[in-house]
Amino acid sequence: MSALSSVAGITGQVQSAMKSLSVGMSHHYAVLIDNVMYHFGDWSRASGLSVTWQQLEHREGDQGNYVEYQPGPTKYEPITLSRAAGPYSRVVQYWLAQTSKNPKPQSGTIQLVDFIGTPLVQWRLAEFFPVGWSIESFDASGAKPAVETLKLAHTGFLDDDLSMLSPF
Repeated sequence: MSALSSVAGITGQVQSAMKSLSVGMSHHYAVLIDNVMYHFGDWSRASGLSVTWQQLEHREGDQGNYVEYQPGPTKYEPITLSRAAGPYSRVVQYWLAQTSKNPKPQSGTIQLVDFIGTPLVQWRLAEFFPVGWSIESFDASGAKPAVETLKLAHTGFLDDDLSMLSPF
């Protein structure tokens, strides 16, 4: 009986581990550009996917110490993407060269995808452009890949553009 309960316990652990794969460490980020000339490939790290609101304070003169707070304009941090340099690095270099010659914001989506490529969460960027690119020093004698980093400024990922709201 103990061998059977041991197998059942291991089976339960394996099933639990399989369920957690959808939220495990095998995720990556896919950057999908609307302009089909560019496909940036997958990235192992993304940071800066954040938004903050300026805090607005309103006091009326005859209300004593009563203060009303409201959210103000949104502010987005630049997004930083990192990965081991590889074949898609040439596409990024081409895009950077084209953007240097003819600055034109792009639009696209950043997706968090699981180990089989299923999108779990996505952030739609209406306009973005590069504000930095680097590759860390590479040492051929080490067992570490050269890491490419791309930094993007953007106009936001929330669907909150009031000018796009229909009056009807």
